[in-house]
Amino acid sequence: MPVKYKSDFLNIMQERGFIHQCTNFEGLDDLLSKETVTAYCGFDPTGDSLHVGHMIPYLMMRWFQKCGHRPIVLAGGVTAMIGDPTGKDEARKLLTEETVQNNISAIKDFFKKIITFDSGNPETDAILVNNADWLKKFNYIEFLRDYGQYFSINRMLSMESVKQRLEREQSLSFLEFNYMILQGYDFLELYRKENCKLQMSGSDQWGNMIQGVELARRIDQVEIFGLTAPLLTTSAGKKMGKTESGAVWLDADKLSPYEYWQYWRNTEDDDVGKFLRLFTELPILEIEKLEALKGAEINEAKKILANEATTMIHGEQAARDAAETARKTFEEGTQGDALPIIEVPREAIAAGVPVFALFRDAGLATSNGEARRLIKGGGAKLNDEKVEAEDVIITLEDFAANDTIKLSAGKKRHALVKVL
Repeated sequence: MPVKYKSDFLNIMQERGFIHQCTNFEGLDDLLSKETVTAYCGFDPTGDSLHVGHMIPYLMMRWFQKCGHRPIVLAGGVTAMIGDPTGKDEARKLLTEETVQNNISAIKDFFKKIITFDSGNPETDAILVNNADWLKKFNYIEFLRDYGQYFSINRMLSMESVKQRLEREQSLSFLEFNYMILQGYDFLELYRKENCKLQMSGSDQWGNMIQGVELARRIDQVEIFGLTAPLLTTSAGKKMGKTESGAVWLDADKLSPYEYWQYWRNTEDDDVGKFLRLFTELPILEIEKLEALKGAEINEAKKILANEATTMIHGEQAARDAAETARKTFEEGTQGDALPIIEVPREAIAAGVPVFALFRDAGLATSNGEARRLIKGGGAKLNDEKVEAEDVIITLEDFAANDTIKLSAGKKRHALVKVL
């Protein structure tokens, strides 16, 4: 039987499958039921976009805010320059301060789609902070003296991410070892400055999270809490947010809304209910009806999932356009207007372009070799006709009256090539 919590937030998290671990369920439940709580979730801006696999903690924050509490998004302006060793077999590539700041600027608009920052209600409005604002001010010797004594090397060595690197005899630098100390201090700093009493994250951050909880207990004699969500994999065992063609980016410039919609439309049957609970806000009773559909009917549930998930990130119009493109492409066999498009100069096409190069440039293959293998395997189509040979040369004669051709890799991935 599911636990019945006093707090609406924990009941929703449990019902929708967000909960993995908590430092103290009973204590957190009691706190949430008595006062407006501030919680934070951090991200290290190691790239210029997040992907679907990063979303879960921020969807937790979305529900947290809807339940009347206050979210903080923490950008790891300093920690991104060090690199989290969690789940990594080797050290991350070191980033410059300029690169990190550019990545923060590129990513921050994503959070505005998930949580509310400027409604005028300071009790629940989210804020974005950067740990560079406090970590860069520290004198190293003073920091070691004031806080280093509270971190146990014995405990740090017992953490799974550290143990795995050591057991494999893979290098773990002193720089990386400091990551968990800095993240632990972030939690203490946010407690002191913003009365932040909860950190939320994926389960891979449990060890780092515990450092902050313990630091606050030992220095300020207070209890603050950690809550994690499970790291998601598909029913086929694939890591959430990854596909054969790469990451499922949330930035429309890196992955079009149509391709994003298609990612959800292609969900495995066994994952439909789980993903509807996590990535949409549909009522549970409606989700239960949708996940109970069998056979071809489950495809309607997948379309609803795709529409809801795409609307949240790219807006209602983009979701409608993607759905209409899919309908035209798969049900009518025509070319949809929202398919990814690459443009090629007319003079280049007039001179002749190898078909495998177009598949590569359109993102339907990651290299010439992969494109050649796709063609050899019979999975490549041009205007819905099988490409018979990898050495086919595309010229202006292959283009329709609107100077456009459609390329297809298998049944579900398509792109348009347009002559400039």
